[in-house]
Amino acid sequence: MAASLSTRVMKGIANLQAVRSTRLATASVYQNGFMRYSSTVPSDSDTHDDFKPTQKVPSGSTDSLKDIVENDVKENPVMIYMKGIPESPQCGFSSLAVRVLQHYNVPISSRNILEDQELKNAVKSFSHWPTFPQIFIKGEFIGGSDIILNMHKEGELEGKLKDVTGSQKSQ
Repeated sequence: MAASLSTRVMKGIANLQAVRSTRLATASVYQNGFMRYSSTVPSDSDTHDDFKPTQKVPSGSTDSLKDIVENDVKENPVMIYMKGIPESPQCGFSSLAVRVLQHYNVPISSRNILEDQELKNAVKSFSHWPTFPQIFIKGEFIGGSDIILNMHKEGELEGKLKDVTGSQKSQ
């Protein structure tokens, strides 16, 4: 009796129409009483700017994203594509990579791949590497945080970073 009543109540709640609720989330009640939710990101013109996707790389640029990645890697002695920025990493792997690189007091240039999904995909395509962070030193793809850490432990990273100078740039 209680299970039947609870199922009817849940179905009634699921069928209620709240203001704008159909644009934000929908729910389905299954026979066992559990609900399944699916949500969508509204694309209405009245959606607040804080919740709209951002794009760090200007879309009107004549350079393709591949060209931007190539230029980043070529022009910056130490380039890291990461989640967040060196001053505020957004994942443990990015944080580890930054800490290892900072140990050598080299300028670190970076791009936050969380701000632009197309840039993230362009970097993956450029390096043929699926995960982040991705670190390039003197134009050469090195790998991720695990590889940088291993190179540091083995003493190889110091040689790679020898003679690295320049100005630090985060984008």
